[in-house]
Amino acid sequence: MAQETGPQIDPSDQTAQGNTRRAVLVGAGLLGVAGVAAACGGGEDGGTAGGGTDTGQDTGGGQAGGGSGGGGGGGALAQTSEVPVGGGKVFKDQGVVVTQPTQGEFKAFDVKCTHRGCPVDSVEGGTINCPCHGSKFSITDGSPQGGPAGKPLAAKQVTVEGTSIRLA
Repeated sequence: MAQETGPQIDPSDQTAQGNTRRAVLVGAGLLGVAGVAAACGGGEDGGTAGGGTDTGQDTGGGQAGGGSGGGGGGGALAQTSEVPVGGGKVFKDQGVVVTQPTQGEFKAFDVKCTHRGCPVDSVEGGTINCPCHGSKFSITDGSPQGGPAGKPLAAKQVTVEGTSIRLA
């Protein structure tokens, strides 16, 4: 008299199942690594990281107008007093860094480093600085001053209305 003991598992099936689980876990790990690599974006051309879009990249001088004409691009980014002379301030949410190379002269640049698309995060010592690979850019014209970046930051236009700095 034979007793039923439940389904029999072939040892080769267990190996296949283990490999499948392992493959899924390895694949998930690789996707995580790919996501981190994507954060450093495209190539030397300043392509966007993570499939975003570039908006408002004006190749003009980026110098602020002096309170003439229309309103510009919405609410104020900052007050002029918030941007130090010889320095600047990064506005990550708006995708712009505003500098004041000399008293009353305001410039603006895209925050995406032209090396790999990482966002710049500080303005110190007369340069706009990228934390990813050490690129440094001039606060005057966005030109590369050090590190692997070979192209300048894209200029953006700002206007100054009274003491308010706005994207144009």
